[in-house]
Amino acid sequence: MTTPDITLNSGTTIPQLGLGVWQATDEETEHAVRFALDEAGYRHIDTAAAYGNEEGVGRGIAAASVPREDIFLTTKLWNADQGYDRALAAFDDSLARLGTDYVDLYLIHWPLQDNDRLLRTWDALEKIAESGRAKAVGVCNFEPHHLQLLVDRGGMLPAVDQVELHPHLPQHEIRSFAGDHGIAVESWSPLGGTSNAGWGPNSKPNTLLVDPIITRIADRHSKSPAQVLIRWHLQNGLIVIPKSVHDLRIAQNIDVFDFELDDLDLSEIATLDDGERVGMHPDEMNMGAPD
Repeated sequence: MTTPDITLNSGTTIPQLGLGVWQATDEETEHAVRFALDEAGYRHIDTAAAYGNEEGVGRGIAAASVPREDIFLTTKLWNADQGYDRALAAFDDSLARLGTDYVDLYLIHWPLQDNDRLLRTWDALEKIAESGRAKAVGVCNFEPHHLQLLVDRGGMLPAVDQVELHPHLPQHEIRSFAGDHGIAVESWSPLGGTSNAGWGPNSKPNTLLVDPIITRIADRHSKSPAQVLIRWHLQNGLIVIPKSVHDLRIAQNIDVFDFELDDLDLSEIATLDDGERVGMHPDEMNMGAPD
């Protein structure tokens, strides 16, 4: 069972399916990462400075038998560290916590509402990429107008835009803009987020895993609802990073290469597009903005 790769505009290849560790403790993360690498066959781990578990990721990678060069590792720059000098220092801090001398992908976590600072931050990421200490750089939660800033700037474009994306919020406009500019799209909260609550002012709790359309499709394929949703991302050419700290679910989430969704399945899933989010809209999100 081999996860397919996508070639980024940097020339780097990224496994299309990875393990996310948002909301996992440092200890949970260490176990999940080691299990995912050694037992479940993952080769792609996604974390962030804001998650508070980069050290756990580093320990999990160190404890696993998989060579570092065979692992695609992503981390992210938190909002408070935006700006040229702050971003460079924060990147060094992330490498120290991860216990590695490079990452495969470094992302701006949120665009904030300060275009001048955003562009200075991107200058820092471009410098990091040129140094080779990040094999690729990109962004998270960038709307088309944020991406247009970088297009107009000239120079390096993001390799990836990681955004909230699932059947309730398929992000057609972002995917179209990104595709036109050679930017890969990666899905966070690909299963629809948490079941207890959303966290944006207009967000809704996740209902996808119990949605009757998804459960009916899962029954047709003798798969779980989560596996159906992951398969939907893969067949749409998206990079997908479902989060779990439970061994069984980690293993199930990568066991998605022995079936395909057919046209009927895809047409039924398309009816779930209602624009509902489980997180905050990027144009309203300014948490942790630097002084």
